[in-house]
This record gives sequence, structure tokens and C-alpha cells, in this order.
Amino acid sequence: MPHRRTHIVLLAVALLASVAAPAQAGESKSERIIALKEGIKFYRQATWRWQLLMEERRTSTRYHEEWAKGSGYLQWLAKLWKQRSAKVKRLAQNPPHKRQWLCIHGYEGAWNDPNSPYYGGLQMDLEFQSTYGPELLRRKGTANNWTPLEQMWVAERAYRTRGFWPWPNTARYCGLI
Repeated sequence: MPHRRTHIVLLAVALLASVAAPAQAGESKSERIIALKEGIKFYRQATWRWQLLMEERRTSTRYHEEWAKGSGYLQWLAKLWKQRSAKVKRLAQNPPHKRQWLCIHGYEGAWNDPNSPYYGGLQMDLEFQSTYGPELLRRKGTANNWTPLEQMWVAERAYRTRGFWPWPNTARYCGLI
């Protein structure tokens, strides 16, 4: 949905501007506070989305922005959630075995390979997907609809108990088993 992505990007740019910039001329205090609260919510949800992907515990919150009155505290809180989001995103973009998954992918299918019985760039079958990525399977469909990072993180979940054995031939080609 290109239109939805464009809307999300525009929202993110507006939120960044409201967090980073001083109040604009003509902007009321209540508009500024609303924008800051939206920024906090945006970055908190982004943080939690990355943590869910990595299966990390969600950063807790007490939703202080709900009863905060001053924009100074809200600016600080928005900046805090923005920093948390950036840190978690950086971690999520580098799965522990990223180089190995990219090697395996090089011998498997395209990241968006829709051909049954194996889907995506790491050629995951439905049982594998439902075992290690049930929330993605439920929300987005088969692995060919997942991002490469999502596919690698699901593979990381399997790696914790099975190593690289679900990919015996390609893992061998990559010198992993």
C-alpha cells in the first residue's frame, strides 16, 4: 500500500519536526502538546515493534504523557522514546548471525519467493513459520510477505534450538555445519 506508507512517512517527518523544533509561530500550546504526545506514542510503538521482532521484553512505561501539563517534560519524554527507538532499531537491523543468513539466502530463494512448499529468502515451510514466526504468519501471511529482517529474526529463533540444521545443504556450502 504505497499510499499508507507515504502517510506514515509524512507523519514521522511531522513528528520529528515537532520533537526537534521549538514551537512555531501561530502554534498554540495545546497543539504543541498534542503533537508531542503523538510523537511519544509513535516512538514508543516503534520501539515495541522492534522489540517484538527480536523477542525482547518491552520497555515499560507509565504513560506519564497522559497527565503531563508542560511541554518541557513532554519534549524530554519524546526525545527519550526517540533515542530508545533508534537504539532498538539499530540492534534489530543486525541479527546475531546476519552474515550467515545472507550466505544461506544466497543459495536459497528470493526474499519474496511465493512458491510452495518453501517461502521467502530462507525457504521456510509452513510448519517452520508457524513454529518460529506465528505472529508474523498470522499478521502478514507466509514468509514471502515478510521483510528480510523479519525472516532472519525468525531464523534466529530456530537457531537457538536447532542451529543451522534446518538448512543442511546450504549451511554446509556456507561452512556453518
